[in-house]
Amino acid sequence: MKKKWISLSALLLAAASALALAQTMSMPELPASVVAAGKKDGSLNTIALPPDWANYGEIISTFEKMYGLKLTNASPNISSAEELQAIRSLKGQKRAPDVVDVGPAFAISGTSEKLFTPYKPSTWASIPASAKDPNGHWVGNYFGVVSFGVNKNVVKNPPKTWADLAKPEYKGQVALNGNPLSAQAAFSAVWAAALANGGSLDNIQPGIDFFAKLKKMGNYIPVGATPATVQTGQTPITVDWDYLNLGYSKQLAGKVDWSVVVPSDGVYGSHYATAISATGPNPAAAKLWLEFITSDAGQMLFLKGYAHPIRFNDMVKRGVIPKEMLAQLPDAAVYQNVKFATPAQTKKAQDTLKAQWAAKVGQ
Repeated sequence: MKKKWISLSALLLAAASALALAQTMSMPELPASVVAAGKKDGSLNTIALPPDWANYGEIISTFEKMYGLKLTNASPNISSAEELQAIRSLKGQKRAPDVVDVGPAFAISGTSEKLFTPYKPSTWASIPASAKDPNGHWVGNYFGVVSFGVNKNVVKNPPKTWADLAKPEYKGQVALNGNPLSAQAAFSAVWAAALANGGSLDNIQPGIDFFAKLKKMGNYIPVGATPATVQTGQTPITVDWDYLNLGYSKQLAGKVDWSVVVPSDGVYGSHYATAISATGPNPAAAKLWLEFITSDAGQMLFLKGYAHPIRFNDMVKRGVIPKEMLAQLPDAAVYQNVKFATPAQTKKAQDTLKAQWAAKVGQ
């Protein structure tokens, strides 16, 4: 990369933005009673928060430093379905999860199963209605858009659309992040494929058929994409959240020639949701965690990890996000076409997937 001369004005702008970020990242003003009760619990059990996913590594360490709690993050790489199973199977144990981070379908099913206890954080009003349970059983914390991450050391002609993935040249190269039956990232990828193949938010079937086609022709490989498989080239085309694929660009710089594309023919986005276990051992600390990650400070940390904070529009409107942080996000017109599903549509799609995926695709 060629060096660029940096003007004094640019340096001053960068310094001002850094100062704005530092001010936003100071300890947020959370309800004093929640902070006190959370500190009294002394510890917090999280689950399924990979350090390199949406910047959770820094979010966890910042929370620990700010509030002096010991945080134990169990099983960082398990799926949303396994998180709910952990609540069921570890009920009454000290190591049971206090909070979970799950996809909408699993937030809905966990609520119907009464696995969560309701809590509305102080930022509740600025969280979009479509990204929270009206009774507070779960709240969205960040969202992503389905993208293609491409290892150009292996793939010489990167795909730009869903239709491209059916080209013979991509045999043995297309992978998802997990199983659509249990992982939100993979579930959302199937939905995005549906939008590109005549489906809709009310009809995920074409997405299932598309992956069945890719599997039959040998393009789709049932290997769950991870940072390791990306680096080794085992999953050359990774269909995953934009914030994870963008994160690989930084994480694997100098090791992999990596590019990220949001396919123009099927743009689907979805949030993840935080919910407090109804039977966790540290309920007060769980409320403090929820307050923190939905505060400006917590939301800014998600953005630092390329994830879109659930309160993004509110924060932009108030001018609290430095320009440098906004500039790191892709400036693609396709983002304007992103579609989000309602809880009812999510439930319908999940039921269809359960009935069709194993029989048609097998993984």
